[in-house]
Amino acid sequence: MKQTTYSSIFAILISLSLPSLANETVSNPLPESYDLVKAGDKYITLLGNQVAVGEQAPQFKVVDDMFSPVSLSDFSNMPVLISVVPSLDTGVCSVQTKRFNEEAAKLGDNLTLLTISNDLPYAQKRFCKNENIEQLQVLSDSVWRDFGKKYGLLIKDMGLLTRAIFVIDATGKVTYKELVADISQHPDYDAALAALEAVKLTDDKK
Repeated sequence: MKQTTYSSIFAILISLSLPSLANETVSNPLPESYDLVKAGDKYITLLGNQVAVGEQAPQFKVVDDMFSPVSLSDFSNMPVLISVVPSLDTGVCSVQTKRFNEEAAKLGDNLTLLTISNDLPYAQKRFCKNENIEQLQVLSDSVWRDFGKKYGLLIKDMGLLTRAIFVIDATGKVTYKELVADISQHPDYDAALAALEAVKLTDDKK
C-alpha cells in the first residue's frame, strides 16, 4: 500500500491551515508538547492538554455535516472509538477512515466509532458520499477546535489535528490511546480494535 509522503501531507496541512489560530493562542496560551509526533524528520508542536489512559475522557463539542453540535455525552453508556486524522483528503487518512468504517460493520451494536478531523463539514460529507462511509460518524472540529485543545492534538500554526486513536469505555474512561509517532504513518489498527473489543466484552458482562 502506498503511503502518503511527508511532503504531500505537509502541503495539505499548510493549505488547510487556519490563520486565526496564531492570534487565538497568543491571547489564550495552551499547553505545548514538542517531542511526541514527527512530520518527516522534524517534530511538530501540539497544543492542548494531553490525555492519559485511565483518565476520564474530557467532554468536547464538534459538529456534524449539517453543522449541528455533537458532544461526547451524546455517546454515553457505550464504548467509543475515536479515530483522529489530519485531513480526509490524504491517502493515509482516507485508508484509516475506510478501514474503521469496514470494521464498524462487523462489531455489532452498543458501541460507536467516530472519525474527527478539522476538515470542513461539507468536505467531510463529500468524502463520505464518495467513499460510502456509512458505518461510522465523521465529525468536524473546525468550528471551535474544542476537541483538539482538550485532547492535546491541535498542530500549532496549522490548525489541524495530529493522527491518533482513543478508546473510551462505557463509564467515560480512556482505556486506550495511540498518538501516532509519525504523522504520515498508519495507526496500529489491530491494537485499537482489540482494545475496543475488550471494553465491549467487559460492558456486555455487566
